[in-house]
Amino acid sequence: MVRDVYIQPGEIFFGSGAVRLRTLLGSCVSVVLWHDGKRCGGMCHFMLPSRSGSRISGFDGRYADEAIAILRREVVASGTRPGEYRTAIYGGGNMFPDGPAPHFDVGGRNVYAAKSLLGQHGFLVEKEDVGGRGYRRLTLDLRTGQVHCVQAASGSSD
Repeated sequence: MVRDVYIQPGEIFFGSGAVRLRTLLGSCVSVVLWHDGKRCGGMCHFMLPSRSGSRISGFDGRYADEAIAILRREVVASGTRPGEYRTAIYGGGNMFPDGPAPHFDVGGRNVYAAKSLLGQHGFLVEKEDVGGRGYRRLTLDLRTGQVHCVQAASGSSD
């Protein structure tokens, strides 16, 4: 039996086995990792590129820099290296295309942060499904590494 785990904003999951990770992304971004040899992987769901102000304690998965550092820590703890993973980025949609000025494009800033930070941490991004309008439903099956992503335009019904 497969256990479905819904990844909320700010959450991170890394593991293996009969688990299917699911999330819903708007301007948020998920990084998906899969290791073919070890048959393990993970997903994070972050909301913003970085935290403003000082860090009180520990890492917070709501921020790209901290979420990716947590994923890297999990990778190393599993006895693997970042470059061994199939890495993909999803999300960063423009939820308000007719809204405020471009510098408020949270989705675009999140995608840029993910790409930069993954490279800094030694991950090689093989795939991305980012930007555009609306939200995405994302699933990662940790039994197989199969990813399924469906994008829906904002304001449309599913």
